[in-house]
Amino acid sequence: MPLPDPAVLTLLIGGAVVAGWIDAVVGGGGLVLIPLLLIVFPSMAPATALGTNKLTAIWGTATAAVLYLRRVPVDRGLAAASVPVAASCAALGALAAGAPSSDVMRPVVIVLMVAVGLFVARRPEFGSASAAGSRPIRRGRYAAALVAFGVIGFYDGIFGPGTGMFLIITLTALLGQSFLTSATLAKVANTATNGGALVVFAVQGDVWWTLGAILAAANIAGSVLGSTLVLGRGTGVVRVALLVVVVVMAGKLT
Repeated sequence: MPLPDPAVLTLLIGGAVVAGWIDAVVGGGGLVLIPLLLIVFPSMAPATALGTNKLTAIWGTATAAVLYLRRVPVDRGLAAASVPVAASCAALGALAAGAPSSDVMRPVVIVLMVAVGLFVARRPEFGSASAAGSRPIRRGRYAAALVAFGVIGFYDGIFGPGTGMFLIITLTALLGQSFLTSATLAKVANTATNGGALVVFAVQGDVWWTLGAILAAANIAGSVLGSTLVLGRGTGVVRVALLVVVVVMAGKLT
């Protein structure tokens, strides 16, 4: 498939920058880039849009993960353990993509997002613990976090919207740590979920490599901007961004 004309390509590049920024801050960039791809290319198969988005997003998310890990102290063992769990479960989800109807998945995700938004809005102290003050991770919580990586990874492969947000909220609740610490672990796991799903889409021939590579560079730029904002401003930015994304995503999926 030939690349679009310069004006359309510029629009897509702008969308990829915005998606990278959103993913770096809290997650949800796919809700920008995937619809944009389908609008610009009406004949594009949804699976190809998903696969091309994964190719684009993995680079931005990996960039954010590296930048966060340099500045935010986390349990490196848990971060490393999340990679194979999240990647393999996302691959399984991608294999099953399309099995549950989006008409079934959409209302479930909307309800979950609204519940998350209400919970965070009503609990201002939630996620405000300092990274350095987070309690040591006990074995049971460690195991629960790995289960969460697997479940949310599968969700990312089979449907996807809000993966980063769900990771941040779940890890904060399970481990009692700050949004910033949870966001760092989420970036590592989300890179893995993108990679696992990308392998499946690539094997199935559902990736537009040339376009995806161009958009990946733009996604990295957006990721650097978003990561710089969060690392400079801290947990408060993540909290505000999370609430905004919940509202926007719920409206987008309605």
